[in-house]
Amino acid sequence: MENLNAFVPGPRCEVAGTPKGPLAKLRFAVKDLIDVAGWPTGGGSPDWARAHPIPDTDAWVVARLLAAGASIIGKTETDEVSLGILGENPFTGTPLNPAAPNRVPGGSSSGSASVVAAGLCDFALGTDTGGSVRVPASFCGLYGIRPTHGRLDFSGICAQAPSSDTVGWMARDARTFARVGTVLFAEPTPTALPKTLLIATDAFAFADPGVTTALAPLVDRLTDLVGHHRETTLAPQGLSVWKDAQRTLQSSEALKTFAPWLDRFNPRLQYSVARNLALAASIGEADRTRAALMREEARARLRFLLPPGTILCLPTTPFPAPLRGQSVSELAFPRERITCLACVGGLTGSPQVNLPGATVDGAPVGLSIIGPRGSDSQLLAVAKAFG
Repeated sequence: MENLNAFVPGPRCEVAGTPKGPLAKLRFAVKDLIDVAGWPTGGGSPDWARAHPIPDTDAWVVARLLAAGASIIGKTETDEVSLGILGENPFTGTPLNPAAPNRVPGGSSSGSASVVAAGLCDFALGTDTGGSVRVPASFCGLYGIRPTHGRLDFSGICAQAPSSDTVGWMARDARTFARVGTVLFAEPTPTALPKTLLIATDAFAFADPGVTTALAPLVDRLTDLVGHHRETTLAPQGLSVWKDAQRTLQSSEALKTFAPWLDRFNPRLQYSVARNLALAASIGEADRTRAALMREEARARLRFLLPPGTILCLPTTPFPAPLRGQSVSELAFPRERITCLACVGGLTGSPQVNLPGATVDGAPVGLSIIGPRGSDSQLLAVAKAFG
């Protein structure tokens, strides 16, 4: 499985963790947007590293894991400066999806998903602004978490849209997945599970019929674990309306984040990235205000739906991973559909976990659970009981 095209080319970044600790003997990989001291952060771009010095300190999340005994086995490929959702990068290539080799792995944490799915390490770090942990976790059949926004220190990580940026991780098994959480959240995984499960009927209706059918047994397992359940509408305004608000805010912030780099270095950019940054420049203040108001409504909706002890489930992606090598135009509408489901995390800041276990046409597709802000560890407890 060394031909995954998932590790950053060149000398392998390998760093041993402390000899003893709660994660001793576990091995992990680091998305190449996250700093490891003494190693360049390439960002999936041919021009990012030359514009940024080699870091002399670890990102907070890396330092925390090394101190807990886990060891780094390499840095992994990413969509160009995190601006992608499928995992295809014309500069570095597309990592293999071991669970469905003829399909994309999902991005932008594509390399991290690839090496975990291939069994080369126990878990891997990724970032998630608009779906970049959850989508590859769904496409590669992994557990994956987007934590509550602001819950984990983001220092030492390439930012995109600070009001949505998070750092998360993926693992093949629920026990390892939860162990990492006990270290990063500095609290034990609780034994008590939520008391109520909400089923987002609008999100299930939005997914392909085959996905809804494939996820039904997973929903049944969740209802058995939780007990009380009922159906609800997640986004009364429409999932596409939520998506538009998240896209407006995220794109505006991304342009602001990358503007100094673009202005000074005139970097090479793939067409889809350059186009989206150019479109972001046309977003006006009135558009940003409307999007910010929609975000407040979405957050209020989640507060209403999710009091303590309640979680909500929905498909992580509306379909399994698309086939590799499709054109930009062929993938334009599928990208929009993916974002309609993935926007919930970035827009509301709520924690979200992908649960694996279903396939459509032999390719994985995941079920997501979302909880109230700060309920990250309880979601990990559900994943552990589910697995």
